[in-house]
Amino acid sequence: MGSPGLGNRNNGQRLGITEPISLGGPTDYDVIKTRELEKYLQNVGLYESQEEAVGREEVLGRLDQTVKNWVKAISRAKGLNEQLVQEANAKIFTFGSYRLGVHGPGADIDTLCVGPRHATREEDFFGELYKMLSEMPEVSELHPVPDAHVPVMKFKFKGVSIDLLYAKLSLWVIPEDLDISQDSILQNTDEQTVRSLNGCRVTDQILRLVPNIQNFRTTLRCMRFWAKRRGVYSNVAGFLGGINWALLVARICQLYPNALPNMLVSRFFRVYTQWRWPNPVMLCAIEEGSLGLQVWDPRKNPKDRYHLMPIITPAYPCMNSSYNVSSSTLRIMTDEFQRGSEICEAMEANKADWDILFESYAFFEAYKNYLQIDISAENADDLRKWKGWVESRLRQLTLKIERHTYNMLQCHPHPGDFQDKSRPFHGSYFMGLQRKQGVPVNEGEQFDIRLTVEEFKHSVNMYTLWKPGMEIRVTHVKRRNIPSFVFPGGVRPSRPSKVTWDSMRVSDAKVSGHAGPDKSGEVKGVADGQDDGKKRKRVDDNGDAQLRSSKYITAVPSSSLEGHVGSPVSTVSSCSTKGDYSDATGLIETTREKAESNMTNGLINSRSLEELSSHNGEVDGSVGCNPPIKVSADASSCTEAENLAIEKIMSGPYGAHQAFPQELEELEDDLEFRNQVRSVENTKSGPVESSMSDLAGAAPVPSSNGAGPSTSLHASGGIEELEPAELTAMISNRIPSAPVAQRKPLIRLNFTSLGKASEKSG
Repeated sequence: MGSPGLGNRNNGQRLGITEPISLGGPTDYDVIKTRELEKYLQNVGLYESQEEAVGREEVLGRLDQTVKNWVKAISRAKGLNEQLVQEANAKIFTFGSYRLGVHGPGADIDTLCVGPRHATREEDFFGELYKMLSEMPEVSELHPVPDAHVPVMKFKFKGVSIDLLYAKLSLWVIPEDLDISQDSILQNTDEQTVRSLNGCRVTDQILRLVPNIQNFRTTLRCMRFWAKRRGVYSNVAGFLGGINWALLVARICQLYPNALPNMLVSRFFRVYTQWRWPNPVMLCAIEEGSLGLQVWDPRKNPKDRYHLMPIITPAYPCMNSSYNVSSSTLRIMTDEFQRGSEICEAMEANKADWDILFESYAFFEAYKNYLQIDISAENADDLRKWKGWVESRLRQLTLKIERHTYNMLQCHPHPGDFQDKSRPFHGSYFMGLQRKQGVPVNEGEQFDIRLTVEEFKHSVNMYTLWKPGMEIRVTHVKRRNIPSFVFPGGVRPSRPSKVTWDSMRVSDAKVSGHAGPDKSGEVKGVADGQDDGKKRKRVDDNGDAQLRSSKYITAVPSSSLEGHVGSPVSTVSSCSTKGDYSDATGLIETTREKAESNMTNGLINSRSLEELSSHNGEVDGSVGCNPPIKVSADASSCTEAENLAIEKIMSGPYGAHQAFPQELEELEDDLEFRNQVRSVENTKSGPVESSMSDLAGAAPVPSSNGAGPSTSLHASGGIEELEPAELTAMISNRIPSAPVAQRKPLIRLNFTSLGKASEKSG
């Protein structure tokens, strides 16, 4: 199983499409901090026990023997002669976190079964192999998904969760030493096989393209844990999944090939804070190949031009692994990169520790307005299918809201779901809502997203396997009315008293008189006046990231990094403080408006790097745990060198390729929806009959007296359901030839500017 041996060193050759930023080795400080990080990761339970590791190996061995028996059985059933039956073979490969060596206790194992040309996917894999597995006492929770984009069979084997894909090659016999990294393996295969092979080929290629596998693994474990704690680990929600984080970490390992994980984590945040998306992250050059398969190239493929955060897979055919990212989720991740960079600087100044970096993101303290999406079904099996379908469509709701409000209303999807134990076969998803920051706002400005939500519900209810009982309900809920089942133990926490990095960040922004990089947007519904003037806060709910007394309280996170850098950076010129590995650089924070402009428009701002390079004044550098020391001209030249290095990294033939952050398939969905009338049986939970031709998804709703936009949410401040009846009233009210008295809308969000809110609170 697996691929031929992969060495832990690159034997001196350059890895990556550019030269490294630094070839410097670790300091004593890096060694100490890396040991601290490894111990921290062990203490939080990210490593499986030796017993569990042995159990997984046994399961994989049994599974490999099972598919070998399966392929011989079907070969005999198809009438092949005895010699071919004896030679018939199938082989199990692993990929994903298990193959990368970063899996934790209880994690799934991603596996691939490679079979010969006469073993079909439909009849043999999902037929005979499914039957064979279902009869094995060690196998439980067997669930085939043949219609998925990548067909998969899910099950548990002796309690170990397995995702099993299938690849049918054009070979009559599968050799035991098969090397699937060769492009020729893709010849005469179908699309499902190409996609199924892609996971293994990409995983093995990543391991070949990093200079030190052990340092890569430790750093990736850290970043995966960080991403989950900060709520940005979910491909389906529009953030990044396991393969995306692996590719980002691998690129940093290429740029700092001799660095230890402590340095790699710090440089991860530094590089990607400065990264000007949509410049692609690539581990190697994109090759066209000889098989005619389409590869990612925005110069040739129109759909590739709409990708906001391209992270390109290194195996042929090279693809963008992060096409789900939206402007809102990119903004959130960019802010998190900035936060991580600031904390790493504080750590190097001995003002923070790993606990601070891994503080949980308090999603339900972050916003004043949320969308709650509730789903339900008749039984557990229906709920599992319904849940999978709805999760795959939630990204559309984010995209639709962004597009219909011209990116003025920003969505923050929570990456997971919640279960109300008092309601069987039920699940809930949440999205935080806020008005885009840094843009002037008129008094009482509002967004009406009812039609947008109806479009989303309509698309969800088009599910081909829909059954009675499968329901979806979308409601607006205020922060104070968030249901208690989303909180740990089902208990709503009291007002947080614990000081966290995020709360200090907000306080520092208030003292300095500007919002800084934090998301201090004001999202107001008229029934929520008691929260006027308060900036957005992110506070840790879970209480598991303990502060280390005054060491953290005295830390002052820099909301603006101009002229203040406490983090050593190695540069191309190897400029250093005290002649060691720790170099000083100026990581200049761009303003929120510039960052959001780049993300929203999807354009590469050519001025960004010039502005970064223009800040060459004195900066503060720190070495290890020592207090900051002054660095002057040398640090300035190092700053320029690193900025030039990053500019070189981001330059290439795939430059300013974007027009607008809208996806073609999404536009097609809207057009199809607005020009169709769907008649369905009048069942309680079925799709709602709709006719919405040529209507805007989100438009200002005038007030009845013509004085300006109206602001009306239910005074209860509780949950408001988006009902078809209210939608009809809104549509009628927008047709001049048929005036109808406007009914009270159930969701109509009013956004007051931060400045005006501050005046009220003062």
